Amino acid sequence: MSLKSFITSRITAFGHAFRGWWYVLKTQQNAWIHSLFATVVILVGLWVGLKPFDWAVIVLTIAMVFTAEFINTAIEAVVDLASPVHHPLAKVGKDVGAGAVLVSALAGIVIGLLIIGPPLWARLITLFAGN
Repeated sequence: MSLKSFITSRITAFGHAFRGWWYVLKTQQNAWIHSLFATVVILVGLWVGLKPFDWAVIVLTIAMVFTAEFINTAIEAVVDLASPVHHPLAKVGKDVGAGAVLVSALAGIVIGLLIIGPPLWARLITLFAGN
């Protein structure tokens, strides 16, 4: 494989990935909710001055939630293709995918509260105490 064909294939692969990302954002309301909360978490993290390790955990957590949402969307698309008629196993596949998103989102909330909660609380106390 030549360097040119390697680079071309990587560019093509990134194009597919960005189209998938855009598809999720265009079609999945929950992806917008995740985006909103991720943005709020990032802004609050900047405001309270999170340390690098805390940022690493926050970034991984945000990625985990989006990855679950992306995989769930892929599962739903493949199930709809394979089983256009309602089938109990198709429902199980979709429900389990949605459950994975729920688990990751709940874990994200807990992680966010554990990491951002204490410095946010301290910052708010200082802010409202007038110091």
